[in-house]
Amino acid sequence: MDRAQKNQFTPGHFPSPVAEGGVQSFDVDHGAKGLQRDLEERLKPDVDEPVNRGSPDQETRSYRTVRRVLKIAAGLAIVAVFGWLPVRAVWQTSSVEAVVNARLVTLRSPIDGEVRSRSDHATASSAVNEGDVILRVVNARGDRSRLDDLRRQMSRLDNQRPSLATKLASAQAAQQDLARQAAQFREGRILQLDARIAEIQSVIEAAASRREEATAAVERASSLIKSGSVSTVEFARLTREQSVAQQTEIGARRRLDAAKVELTAAQKGTYLGDSYNDRPSSVQREEEMRQRANDLKADLAHADAEIEWLASEIASEQLQYISRSEADIKAPVAGRIWEMMTSPGEDVRAGQALMKLLDCSGAVVTANATESVYNRLQLGKQASFEPNDGSPAIKGVIVNLTGASGAPANLAINPDALSKEPYRVTVSLPSLEATGKDCAVGRTGRVVFDRGTSKP
Repeated sequence: MDRAQKNQFTPGHFPSPVAEGGVQSFDVDHGAKGLQRDLEERLKPDVDEPVNRGSPDQETRSYRTVRRVLKIAAGLAIVAVFGWLPVRAVWQTSSVEAVVNARLVTLRSPIDGEVRSRSDHATASSAVNEGDVILRVVNARGDRSRLDDLRRQMSRLDNQRPSLATKLASAQAAQQDLARQAAQFREGRILQLDARIAEIQSVIEAAASRREEATAAVERASSLIKSGSVSTVEFARLTREQSVAQQTEIGARRRLDAAKVELTAAQKGTYLGDSYNDRPSSVQREEEMRQRANDLKADLAHADAEIEWLASEIASEQLQYISRSEADIKAPVAGRIWEMMTSPGEDVRAGQALMKLLDCSGAVVTANATESVYNRLQLGKQASFEPNDGSPAIKGVIVNLTGASGAPANLAINPDALSKEPYRVTVSLPSLEATGKDCAVGRTGRVVFDRGTSKP
């Protein structure tokens, strides 16, 4: 019988009990077991049929076998490659989900005024550098009353100063003239006293001559009175003249002493006399004018000091007025504008929020993890962020473990948005911070924690 004919079998068709070629068919009475046995007999190759190793059927079966083996190997390789990733994820200590995050810097208006745009950065998502002027607040109704008062005081002192300088110059000139007059009077008084002293000395010399003459006359009369040549009356008169001459000499010497005292006082600038004060009117007026000049000099110096103080106060008040009337809103850090909370032309109050700036210099990754993973983490341990876009992993350090509570930081993306697991972790990425304002906030991935983070 042909092999193809032996393999022919149609359900519901039962061949005769004895098939062609002497092959026994199944017994109908045996049911399913007989059917199975008959199929095995039909599929079994003939024992008497010789095996032809070089036949086309044999080559076909070998090709199919190799092809089947290759397919199985390829399938196993695919399963190994794509199955290793979830298996590794199960073995690794990692987060459930993670997102790149950054802190927000809220810029507020320091003064009341109108918002004006100063640069091209005043739009959402615009990149800014540190120190860039983003907005400007102008207050056209700023209080400048103190500045005006200071300027009025400065103007008044500026007007008074020339008058004080003129009065001082006039007083100094008058004082110099009076000093010249006083010097002339002093010189004249000294010359006068010198002349008086010389006159008194002449009087003393004359009185001394008369005293000597009277003394000689008394001596002659005393020798003649014994002989009766000179009367007693004459002797008495000569004695009286001698006494008068002596007293006259003594009086002249006393006047000489007084004149010398006056001369000494005049040489020292003090004048003695009965008909005037210790100083003449020219000296007194010179002293009064000197005092007036000193007062005017002090007033002028005070005015100069007041002008200098007012100048510094005006400069300081002007800066304060400018700071109260104009304020430049500058970016304190490099980053991007996250949210504009005002627009040019809007009136704002002091302390009102103007915008929120994304601080890309402090980029972090917020992640959530299961309770079992969270309990094995420690602050300061290493971790790595693996972005979902397939880019290389970024090394970082665990800086915050907030557990079921939300992160207390002012972050652009609220950690509560990661809702698959309640336990939250914050990882700092220094290499991501180095990218500055180009940080990709919102970039998703997962955080893989090093095995060294587990507690002993």
